[in-house]
Amino acid sequence: MSKPISDYAIIGDTHSNALVARDGSIDWLCWPRHDSPALFLKILDDRRGGSCSVAFEGLERSTRRYLPDTNVLETTFETTTGRAVLLDLMPVNPPAAEPDEGPDGEGESRLLRLLTCVSGRVSGAFRVRPTFDYARCPCEPVQEPHWVLFEAGEQRVRVSAGHDPRVEGDAAVSRFALAEDESTYLVLTHGEDGASAGVDDFAGARMRAEATIRYWERWSARCTYQGPYREAVLRSALCLKLLTYSPTGAIIAAATAGLPEAVPGNRNYDYRFTWMRDATFTVTAFVMLGYVREASEFLRFLREADGSFGRDTRLLYGINGPMPPEAALTHLSGWRGVGPVLIGNAAEHQDQHDIYGELVRALCVFLEAVRYDPPEKVNDRLPEVLDNLTRRALAARDVADHGIWELRTAPRQQLHTKAMIWVALTDAARIGRNIQGVAPETIAAWEREADALKAEYLDRCWKPEKRAFVGAYESDHLDAAVLRVVLFGAIDPQDPRTLSTLAAIEDELGAGDLIYRYRMDDGLEGDEATFTPCAFWRVGCLALAGRTREAKAAFERLIARGNDVGLFAEEIDAESGEQRGNTPQGFSHMALINAALRLQACIDRFGLPDEEPPRRAAE
Repeated sequence: MSKPISDYAIIGDTHSNALVARDGSIDWLCWPRHDSPALFLKILDDRRGGSCSVAFEGLERSTRRYLPDTNVLETTFETTTGRAVLLDLMPVNPPAAEPDEGPDGEGESRLLRLLTCVSGRVSGAFRVRPTFDYARCPCEPVQEPHWVLFEAGEQRVRVSAGHDPRVEGDAAVSRFALAEDESTYLVLTHGEDGASAGVDDFAGARMRAEATIRYWERWSARCTYQGPYREAVLRSALCLKLLTYSPTGAIIAAATAGLPEAVPGNRNYDYRFTWMRDATFTVTAFVMLGYVREASEFLRFLREADGSFGRDTRLLYGINGPMPPEAALTHLSGWRGVGPVLIGNAAEHQDQHDIYGELVRALCVFLEAVRYDPPEKVNDRLPEVLDNLTRRALAARDVADHGIWELRTAPRQQLHTKAMIWVALTDAARIGRNIQGVAPETIAAWEREADALKAEYLDRCWKPEKRAFVGAYESDHLDAAVLRVVLFGAIDPQDPRTLSTLAAIEDELGAGDLIYRYRMDDGLEGDEATFTPCAFWRVGCLALAGRTREAKAAFERLIARGNDVGLFAEEIDAESGEQRGNTPQGFSHMALINAALRLQACIDRFGLPDEEPPRRAAE
């Protein structure tokens, strides 16, 4: 039986990630990159998928946390005879001096598990069973004197431990029996030779762990947010950092592939790639928390991935090369039997014209954070970038597209897309007034086009009979993406029509504090759960409307819906409260960060009135 999605915590080294369940089993791991074929994937197939588990004799309970300000996971196991603490991490080695650009730490393609008995006695075993290439490539364990080597084609994983691992069937097993203050360890190393130099004893592994802890503590100390939700905000920032691919600066949407959004259904996508839309909100979140370097690194990724200076900007990118085609792994059962498990992503072929606004807004936020004095390579040819992006935005002005939700139905004239084209034009004008090389008449033309477009979408998407803005021209369907439009300033948050739309979305798409994206045919099977970012967008809209007390209460209830270590997947089932979809989801965590920042700004502006402003009726 598949474990709940909320059972999983994440560890990583900004190159790849692993998911660790509450019981200490590592059920997902891709090496050496986020998008590499998984070699542990028990999360997607309990029988065929490999894992790295730990089992204790007489286990009674376990609890866990992240060490403060780090991505090092600490799990405490209580047995009938004692108590033990397990540290799980992937080492990160910071450079002697942080470079102007590029990785701020080097990964080792290594995973460390350090176990210490803190009281009484504990006994049990680590068990390692990799299933390379999504369980498609058979491998045989090779017994060496003090370690076990798994080989599958060119892939190798070396297993070493404080208690020498032995081959048992298709797995490597390291059995331990520890008295109080005794320790053991397990090291997994990926690579051509499987070498694990420097971690061949507990002291060496502990040194690696301490260096990694210091790396994460230094990174967390740079966070400028000191508000009341610092723990949730910093955990979200640490999660987003794990979703970066430091060699290129890319940011993936989520750590996993194939976890379902609908049970049953066929919404089982691969999110280990860079969506322009997701990454833009991430850049904004990083900048607002003081992590300007991470934002700059994403712009480096775009500069190198898209050398056209905005002429060929795409919706979706691989993290270090082209996107793989979408394919179904039909040999895997899927989480709780929900298949097919998909890798790659066919959405790369869709038209989604909001990306021009996404990119220009990210650029605008970054440039304002550095007071229009960016690194030279970011500044290079900015007028040309603005010209290319605004030309493409204007060319798409009247073109139907698949929109933010990547509907697999016919393209539509989407409100969200039109509003983001407005963002592209207005933000380009804002940037143009602050840099050299953009003619005043060009800026004026952008602003005229933006004003005309805004008047159009406000008129054509307002439905008096629904007392709401709908999601597309000639449509009667509500769309929670309208909430995001408000946050971008493309619709006045205090316009009576906006307030009426918010009420309509709460009534028609809401489930308490949770919000569904839409209620219409999208060409897919099954009914998806509520979309977590939408719930945080609602918080922002409430706050901008001056309803800060209501927004604050809703936000606090929402962050309590995270799992025991503060992580969110993409969606939440309204009835059960279970998390759904790929996890942890960057979009959810960037929405949390931005909601916290916006809430605080609105409380500073409006205070916390005992009586909230009334919902004004729309004509």
